[in-house]
Amino acid sequence: MSKKSPKNSFKVGLVQMTSSDIIADNMAAADRLIREAAAKGADFVLTPEMTTLFDFSTKQMMEKIQSEEKDVSLLHFAALAKELGIWLLIGSMAVKKNQKAANRSFLFSPSGKKVVSYDKIHMFDVDLPGEEKYRESNSYEAGDRAVIADLPWGKVGLSICYDVRFPALYRLLAKAGAVMLTVPAAFTYITGKDHWHTLLKARAIENASYVFAPAQVGNHSNGRKTFGHSLIIDPWGHILGDGGAEIGVMVVEIDLELVKKARARIASLSHDKNIQLSS
Repeated sequence: MSKKSPKNSFKVGLVQMTSSDIIADNMAAADRLIREAAAKGADFVLTPEMTTLFDFSTKQMMEKIQSEEKDVSLLHFAALAKELGIWLLIGSMAVKKNQKAANRSFLFSPSGKKVVSYDKIHMFDVDLPGEEKYRESNSYEAGDRAVIADLPWGKVGLSICYDVRFPALYRLLAKAGAVMLTVPAAFTYITGKDHWHTLLKARAIENASYVFAPAQVGNHSNGRKTFGHSLIIDPWGHILGDGGAEIGVMVVEIDLELVKKARARIASLSHDKNIQLSS
């Protein structure tokens, strides 16, 4: 357990960045921001979806990425977690998986060990206003398992971006004991401005859990625009931190006693019913 925080409280740090299609530049930016969060006292630091590469061209992406076993950036992040003595969630990276890629989160302990990884389950295949089209399934192979991990302060459930629109995943994680939910994202600006805050507050409230959602922000080299506004939300739905529309970090003190209090007030996790649809 970190020496900086008592058993039921710790400091979480969210990194907000504008990743490009150049891995080395993204690595340098992530390294700098992770160090900044740790310097501000963060025990647990999270980066956004697509931390190391933001590239929607399948051919170009596949030429740049490696399998998990060969990706040197993972060695760098593992060493960084150990150097700084922090828990570190790399929100996601593209890694080769069979004939496609996986959109994969990685959780590292303060010893530099990879504790768990999670492959994004729900693929972002949508047609948005203004002729924006996304077909994540063309490039990525979807995951098929939910993932939960033990931190010194409590259990954390992992997810990525578009997963946030599927509440059953978070219900499963909360019922498995998660008191924190991570939602690293690269939310489009057009959907973010209308849906981002509402969706994340709903996941926090309905599961009486903290939500940590580090985000990509701004105009990217491939012409896409992401919404930003990384969020830290408590189990009652209060926003404790909002990253706005700028690159940077925010660090907030977390008190997990609030989860117990919220779940005692409204015990909805134990009130689920098996409902049959009447024909």
